Amino acid sequence: MGPNVWPELTGFQDTVSRYYAKISVLGRLLCTALEAHLRLPAGTMTDQMSKPISQLRLLHYVRDSKTLQRKSVNMGAHTDYECLTLLHTRNKGLQVMTQDDKWIDVPVDPDALIVNIGDMLEAWSNGILRSTPHRVLNLSPERFSLPYFVATNHDTVIQPFPQLVDVGQDVKYKPFAAGAHLERMLMRDFPYFRHKINSRPKGNVDVVSASVQNPFEQRLNQGVT
Repeated sequence: MGPNVWPELTGFQDTVSRYYAKISVLGRLLCTALEAHLRLPAGTMTDQMSKPISQLRLLHYVRDSKTLQRKSVNMGAHTDYECLTLLHTRNKGLQVMTQDDKWIDVPVDPDALIVNIGDMLEAWSNGILRSTPHRVLNLSPERFSLPYFVATNHDTVIQPFPQLVDVGQDVKYKPFAAGAHLERMLMRDFPYFRHKINSRPKGNVDVVSASVQNPFEQRLNQGVT
């Protein structure tokens, strides 16, 4: 949606760009496989990914030196907003929630990518596939991870595919715009985004609040352990 701002590090742009190119192809391939798994016509999802708002993030988690509880939470429980997340990591700390709402550790394998379902795919599938709640614990002084978020085009309207809503079954999700959902959640979860938006003249944009609710995180509000 705009130019990247690259740091002045030799080889950085080339290396990251090559990784982005390869993992974006993989993300699209996985969506093609999911179309077949869900018995949807080819292109049902991927035709909505001609200019996707997919992000690659290079994350560095640092445990505060004052933190005494090594199993405290570094990144709070949440779901990812897009269709899929392809995550490369070499450090322990990631936990996901099981179907019976229990937290379990994700094994670390540098030769494998962790794949999480996101909000948009849950809505598209009418709940057949569920967005994966996850969190990060303070198990080590620092942790690196590379999540790639497989997304749709900005203006895609996300709503359950008719082929996945059985006769007599309710549509479980109201339509929403992919770009608007992503932006709303980014503003909620990243204070520097929220501060930038809220510092603009109020006539240009609505004030963004950290209390915005994500309907795909309802299980996180039920006191799970």
